[in-house]
Amino acid sequence: MLENLTQRLSSVVRNLRGQARLTESNIQDALREVRIALLEADVALPVIKDFIQAIKDQAVGKEVHQNLNPGQALIGIVHDELTRLMGEHNSALNLATTPPAVILMAGLQGSGKTTTSGKLARILKAERKKVLLVSCDIYRPAAIEQLRILGERLEVEVFPSNLEQSPLEIASAARNFALTHYHDVLIVDTAGRLAIDEAMMAEIKGIHAAINPIETLFVVDAMQGQDAINVARAFSDALPLTGVVLTKLDGDSRGGAALSVRHITGKPIKFVGVGEKVEGLEPFHPERMASRILGMGDVLSLIEQAQKGVDHEEAEKFAKKVKSGKDFDLEDFKMQLLQMKRMGGISSMMEKLPGQLSGALPAGADPEKAMARIEGIINSMTPAERRKPDLLKASRKRRIAAGSGVQVQEVNRMLNQFEQMQKMMKMMAKGGMAKMMRSMKGMIPGM
Repeated sequence: MLENLTQRLSSVVRNLRGQARLTESNIQDALREVRIALLEADVALPVIKDFIQAIKDQAVGKEVHQNLNPGQALIGIVHDELTRLMGEHNSALNLATTPPAVILMAGLQGSGKTTTSGKLARILKAERKKVLLVSCDIYRPAAIEQLRILGERLEVEVFPSNLEQSPLEIASAARNFALTHYHDVLIVDTAGRLAIDEAMMAEIKGIHAAINPIETLFVVDAMQGQDAINVARAFSDALPLTGVVLTKLDGDSRGGAALSVRHITGKPIKFVGVGEKVEGLEPFHPERMASRILGMGDVLSLIEQAQKGVDHEEAEKFAKKVKSGKDFDLEDFKMQLLQMKRMGGISSMMEKLPGQLSGALPAGADPEKAMARIEGIINSMTPAERRKPDLLKASRKRRIAAGSGVQVQEVNRMLNQFEQMQKMMKMMAKGGMAKMMRSMKGMIPGM
């Protein structure tokens, strides 16, 4: 997401050197690059115009600090403007009302409303809220079934939608049920269309008036580009939106919607959806997104992701084992892979690292697939083989390769990676952190 924008803005830093003051003439080429980058990222034209003017107003005449070069000074201004454009700070859900707090999900068909409803329920459940889900999409029974299955998976109650009733009647019945059964939050998933039409807008306005939601979230597909802006404007005109959820930010997207929707609607982006998994919904932090766009990474989000995903009991056991100097075996190796998977996978972690580190994965590499193959190889071993890898001679390797559906060479490659990690753990046990860091190269599958 926004990779091209990141590369172009990084080139701005390289090309603007040796100036003591930023002037209109020496930042002209840099601003042209910024403008082209934003156009290629599918950012709306009015947004680009305001953005470039704001940078120019701040940059012209600015003294370059002695510890910075001119490119870095300009990037600092661009970072601040990107942050301001996307909302300056994270805007949390407002649930300060007499329960149930009603959240209405609005957007076009295919934007990810149903999936996002489930993901949001998961977040609220983790905050110890009693959540009720309901689908008002009587035109697409698959949406009702999808929400029911999501609710079962998440162990969140789903109000049964009666196809004989109108969407307004279903929403009102669900609200009454939530009230009488002491639910803290009711999430209402509404019907979408392939395009905006009068019937849909009239229907959702009626539902809004009947259930009086405290949060009305507009769910928009980031891959829609310029189209997302038109849809955002239509929904913003029809409903008193309180926030935006951008979905599919991990797709093959130019990502301009992230920079345009806030400007067009005037409403904060509250969450971003990444991936199909129920864990794939993150609070939106404008300053962190600005850092990622400029190749500075998002280490804070990475730390939060790690804290949520890591099994602390397992991590503590593993730390004690390393400190005691006991051999690191293939069971431990597999456990570390599972911990990474719980943290969102290598790709998710890498994209939050600063540019020079996030680029460590070669183009086309799929580390998640590599991890799955390693897991398959380890699962094809006996418990004794996992505990004592020295047992793995040629005949055992052939059996393991056949069992996991790979070539023997791949089993050998995995064992080499394991041996590197084993050496690294021994260094860690001896307190050799610097040595350990040097030996980490090549440890992560596909890197």
